[in-house]
Amino acid sequence: MSRDIKKRLIGGLIIMTMGIPTATTANENDHKLTIVNPQNLYDPTPNGYSTAVIVPRQARMAYISGQGGQDSAGALSPDFAVQVKQAYANLRTALDALGARPDQVAKLTLFVVDHDMSKLEVLTMSVKDMFGETLPAQTLIPVPKLAIDPMLFEVEAIVALD
Repeated sequence: MSRDIKKRLIGGLIIMTMGIPTATTANENDHKLTIVNPQNLYDPTPNGYSTAVIVPRQARMAYISGQGGQDSAGALSPDFAVQVKQAYANLRTALDALGARPDQVAKLTLFVVDHDMSKLEVLTMSVKDMFGETLPAQTLIPVPKLAIDPMLFEVEAIVALD
């Protein structure tokens, strides 16, 4: 073993420590997600997502439950595009409550009722509006229905906190 292991008896507990440096120098890039889109795979960025995202080692993770298109009163528009826009606004509110930014979102999972290609443009524009060039990894799951009958869209997120 290349690292020293030290044992200490403190109040009946054995505390083991490894010879790991305790002081590190962090730079701004240590807190950023690394976007990975391999050249030998299809480029997903025109569709609003990245193939993979590497989360910084020291990041804490937060999981945001599925956000639907309900407004603050709980009302749902029957229009898919309106629900998607509101769901991303709700996701932004959840990020704000965590003190997080869109560029800290590592992964999105989208649930779309009766998905077809006509909905893809709405989804792509919405994710690009919110995330710009820092597109998270993303999975779209077509579903027959969601928790509440008039819901047409839901988005959940995994966030790397500073």
